[in-house]
Amino acid sequence: MYFTSNIKFLRKRKDRTQDEVAVALNLKRSTLSGYENGVAQPSIDILVAFSGYFGISIDTILKIDLTRLSGSQLGELERGYDAYIKGSNLRVLATTVDSSNRENIELVAEKAKAGYTTGYADPEYIGELPVFTLPFLSDKRKYRTFQLKGDSMLPIPDGSWVTGEFLQDWMQIISGKAYVVFTLNDGIVFKVVENNIMKNGKLVLYSLNPLYEPYEVSVSDVKEIWKFVNYISDELPEPALPEKQIIQSIAAMKDDLQRIKAKLGSDITDVKEIP
Repeated sequence: MYFTSNIKFLRKRKDRTQDEVAVALNLKRSTLSGYENGVAQPSIDILVAFSGYFGISIDTILKIDLTRLSGSQLGELERGYDAYIKGSNLRVLATTVDSSNRENIELVAEKAKAGYTTGYADPEYIGELPVFTLPFLSDKRKYRTFQLKGDSMLPIPDGSWVTGEFLQDWMQIISGKAYVVFTLNDGIVFKVVENNIMKNGKLVLYSLNPLYEPYEVSVSDVKEIWKFVNYISDELPEPALPEKQIIQSIAAMKDDLQRIKAKLGSDITDVKEIP
């Protein structure tokens, strides 16, 4: 956790004295000094107060070492583009490159998903994932491939490999488009997304399979979002009949039904005429 170093760093960046910050937060200066020196632990109320004062989410204050961010990243943070609120260029992604310093596409198989929930930000864990490249994708963007599990996104088959482009700014999520969404609570899911971040700070996730109900997730619970690019499968999706073909099929069924009715009627008449 980086609470101690972060609040001291933010105070100095704002050119504030301990007395000034303590008064603003209704604290004793000695209490603030204790937080900055790591000899006192803040309560939830104190964390909320610091978050409000600096305009930065609690998650960021606790989990991101702000002293290692660039000036532009800090500027984005101070302008409200907090990765734990909106998802922005502040988000640091663990990644791998090939011998020519080009981005690899890491492969997250179904059996690796459990480890991904804890190792997604660990360069060593990411470095152990299988990698490959797709020559038709841009070498200026970051991609990762996840294995699909279940039938919620039919007609995309179970077991398909879904490739996504890393999305830094979640405000760019387009409602009605598909994304791979990673949260610590739900793991890795592939869904069609409705962007309600500006409305209530949430995303609504929809399955292509109508048997599955949509549900909401708070962006504060989301860790990564990958924009759908393509999928690879060794199975063909179930064919979708064109409208004209469906109409023709229904018409043929009606003709068959009429012939059956006519035959049955003829048979019944023949039975009645038997003495």
